[in-house]
Amino acid sequence: MAQFTLTRRALAAAAVAALSLGSPALAGGHQVVDSIHFLIPGGAGGGWDGTARGTGEALTKSGLVGTASYENMSGGGGGKAIGYLIENSASSHGTLMVNSTPIVIRSLTGVFPQSFRDLTLVAGTIGDYAALVVPANSEIQDLNGLIAAFNADPGSVAVGGGSVPGGMDHLVAAMVFEAAGADPIALKYVPYDAGGESMAGLLSGEVQAISTGFSEAVELAKAGEVRIIGVTADERVPAYPDAPTMVEQGNNTTFVNWRGFFAAPDLPEEQLVAYQDAIAKMYDTPEWEEVRSRNGWVNIHNSGEEFRAFLENQEKVIGDLMRKLGFL
Repeated sequence: MAQFTLTRRALAAAAVAALSLGSPALAGGHQVVDSIHFLIPGGAGGGWDGTARGTGEALTKSGLVGTASYENMSGGGGGKAIGYLIENSASSHGTLMVNSTPIVIRSLTGVFPQSFRDLTLVAGTIGDYAALVVPANSEIQDLNGLIAAFNADPGSVAVGGGSVPGGMDHLVAAMVFEAAGADPIALKYVPYDAGGESMAGLLSGEVQAISTGFSEAVELAKAGEVRIIGVTADERVPAYPDAPTMVEQGNNTTFVNWRGFFAAPDLPEEQLVAYQDAIAKMYDTPEWEEVRSRNGWVNIHNSGEEFRAFLENQEKVIGDLMRKLGFL
């Protein structure tokens, strides 16, 4: 079986690069930025939404940022928000847009014409593992049960996700299925607008399983509404140790989805430095640790040119994999 670690090595290298810049000073309640408006390219309840609101919570409660506001702007697989930020650059200097691996994938597939190169790169901040999830009352008990049901009748198994066909949630599911020896191209994938809607589709019975961010599934799993049948971590995640890894079930798929922040293309240098300073100082605050541990995120901090180098590497690695799986 093939092993997919398409972001782990790059993320580790990026983390080392960030650490080499020196540890940020303790925040000490010093306000760095007056206010931030967070632009979220998907709907409520998804990974982007949780990342933006969790980051805003930590920044404001720690005193690093005075106030934070939030705006969900769905559409075009994230392209609507990216286009808005570019077209309204002059009036958007107070805005940070959250994004993640899909900004690379959707640019490669032509879902939208822009790429990360058209924006100001602020910082990569966290990693979130991926997970396959079924309803708590599903007959499917584990990952191998899902694969067995698919192999018996591929048309009877639909997997949903909060991204477009060929997007990240689809790509993760395809990686898992290929690693299990199943045909990833035959997988019936149902796209939803962000993780919250895909979870609703799962609970209503529209799909048999969903591919989603681990942090998006944890609270519902704890509440007994869903069952996480596999997480793409090397080891079980302390935030929810009941969730088995893909690896322990004989499926050698590991994956971490980075998330980070971008700004308008002509953002003044002093404002960029202030944003980067606030985010760097955030990591040493108890408010951030509370948010991070609650969501099961991994700290991955890279900013500026380190962030650019990481994205360019991921673009190559993901592009090669997508061609192998027939998505490009």
